[in-house]
Amino acid sequence: MIGIARLAAASLLAIAAMGTAHAEDALKARIGVLRLSSSAPVFIAQDKGYFREAGLEVELKFFDAAQPIAVATTSGDVDFGITAFTAGLYNLAGKGVLKVIGGMSREKAGYPLIGYFASNNAYAAGLKTPKDLAGKRVAMTQVGSSFHYSLGLLADKYGFKLADVKIVPLQSLSNAAAALKGETVDAALLPISTARKLTDEGGAKFLGWVGDETPWQLGAVFASPKTLTNKALVTKLLGALAKADREYHDVILAAMKDGVAPINGQTKPLLEIIAKYTNLPVEQVVGNCAYIDPDGKLDVKNVDNQIKWLQEQGFVDKGFDATAIVAKDYVKAD
Repeated sequence: MIGIARLAAASLLAIAAMGTAHAEDALKARIGVLRLSSSAPVFIAQDKGYFREAGLEVELKFFDAAQPIAVATTSGDVDFGITAFTAGLYNLAGKGVLKVIGGMSREKAGYPLIGYFASNNAYAAGLKTPKDLAGKRVAMTQVGSSFHYSLGLLADKYGFKLADVKIVPLQSLSNAAAALKGETVDAALLPISTARKLTDEGGAKFLGWVGDETPWQLGAVFASPKTLTNKALVTKLLGALAKADREYHDVILAAMKDGVAPINGQTKPLLEIIAKYTNLPVEQVVGNCAYIDPDGKLDVKNVDNQIKWLQEQGFVDKGFDATAIVAKDYVKAD
């Protein structure tokens, strides 16, 4: 009996040792991300253990604007960045210190994400639609940001000059929202997750959605060349994200009607995960579920258009295009 007990104890110790070894063998990755629903697959992959199943130990590091994520990825403070394209990101990529390895969120009609919002005073004075933004003071995070590009597309669509808009860069979403509420700007481009409280409390007026006005590839997954030398790490991360992309698309996006996801037995677990990481109640998350390609594809043609537009505006250095910054070994092109 003693021999059997010793054998059982030895077996348990061996199993425990194997578990410890597997944990030690897990590849570690730090991901820079915003607390926005546009990063929903990242939160799903983390919370449901898809990263862990792929052999990754992932730490999420949260930021309050997109551009600092690109800088952190270049410096090595994070291994991967998952956020919106910005002029700063493109400039870094153009210098060869960043590579785009996958797609994430898109501005797409019917999927509320980034909106145009007016201050109460400006709205009362006639600012009723996005095409009325010419000549107004518009808050956003940074010059050359995704918000800036969206405004540029809007100007092209309605035939007004972007130079006629007074851009007010305030470095963070929270600062832009505060300026809108405080009436120090006429309008702001904000994600609905940031603006909803403002509009619900009567602090601002909704004008329209970027996705309805000018659809485009908003977000991406990117990494430094140093990170890309670890092919196992990159492949595992993209594989876990692909699994989450598909689940998010098939469960939540496929069920959406009129821009709102239903809360039911299938969607609720995922909506609760998104709510957990965005610090929002589920009832708010349902109305700001960003579109993400189910296969994680990147609209490379649109990325090239973005680069050319930003180069024309003087925000991005000339001499490169999308082919120079996209890691073809990993990107699924749309």
